[in-house]
Amino acid sequence: MNGTGRECGRGGSALPAKAHPLISALMFSAGLLGNLLALGLLLHGRRGPRQRPPSLFHVLVLALVVTDLLGTCSVSPFVLASYHRNHTLTALVQGGHICLYFGFAMSFFGLATMLILFTMALERCLALGQPYFYERFLSPRTGLVALPAIYTFSAAFCSLPLLGFGRYVQYCPGTWCFIQMHLDSHQNRGGRGAAGLNVTFSLLYATLLLFLILAVLLCNLSVIVNLARMHRRAQRTRRVATLEQPRAASGCGRRMFSMAEEIDHLLLLSIMTITFVICSLPFTIRAYMNKFITEEGEHEWDLLALRFLSINSIVDPWVFAILRPPVLRFLRSVLCCQVTPALPDRRTPCPAKTKLAAQLGPCEP
Repeated sequence: MNGTGRECGRGGSALPAKAHPLISALMFSAGLLGNLLALGLLLHGRRGPRQRPPSLFHVLVLALVVTDLLGTCSVSPFVLASYHRNHTLTALVQGGHICLYFGFAMSFFGLATMLILFTMALERCLALGQPYFYERFLSPRTGLVALPAIYTFSAAFCSLPLLGFGRYVQYCPGTWCFIQMHLDSHQNRGGRGAAGLNVTFSLLYATLLLFLILAVLLCNLSVIVNLARMHRRAQRTRRVATLEQPRAASGCGRRMFSMAEEIDHLLLLSIMTITFVICSLPFTIRAYMNKFITEEGEHEWDLLALRFLSINSIVDPWVFAILRPPVLRFLRSVLCCQVTPALPDRRTPCPAKTKLAAQLGPCEP
């Protein structure tokens, strides 16, 4: 468990001649800038005397951005230092301790980020599917309990290779360390059984990611179903409001605002989920494929899968920074154009209809 592996060869401590820091520098810059921008927008949005207390969803969004920022700042400087000194990670410090730290940090922050995204999806699912349970038992303080539990589980799970179950190894060009995904034919210590045990941990990690992918997709599907039900109830409320205008107007407006807010959450969560799936599936596929591949020369695909996995923490904050309220209102208007049928009775509109136009941004006739 010295932090080296066949994934980047056995000889020499210098980086290959073709290794170039441009991609790593761009990824670090984009991740740092995006996370700082998203963090600034979140904190700035909470200022002002009329701002409502932060919801549990916004607490989780803030935790996601902070986690991505810490993950970017904890590993990228070592990559740039490796290029600067023209040494592999295992050669920067004797004993390969930096490689072990790098592999642990990558797996820890990757898993923690995905667990927070799953918690966000579960929170929206419960808020719409089980509103009474949500109002009674869940609050922004719940995030103060859920987040330490997420970090503790991630740290414990990713510490298993440090205890002998699994192994962190170096990948070409010598600037990456992560979980061993290949059966190492050169590994004699512990025999083939130990090598198979190391690869088993990568399968366990990939299976956990796959489970999170399916769970987030199911939660988002449940949110979409509940939003469709809210939409149908809103249509019935508008018809009833034509008969009972004074009393129904306020309730109609509240439902409109609630649905607009839920659509905003769904859009943000759905796009983050898409990036999550795109960035996680390559590693998951490679982990299962490598269980049955023993040939050399496959490290290029492994490196590509690891880069996809690390891109997730770079893309997430930019998604939040780009999807500001004006953009979300535009996306809502596009969705409403597709799903809102024309009402047969337009003689007496709901008094809160103008409020619906402001919140849901209906399409022009």
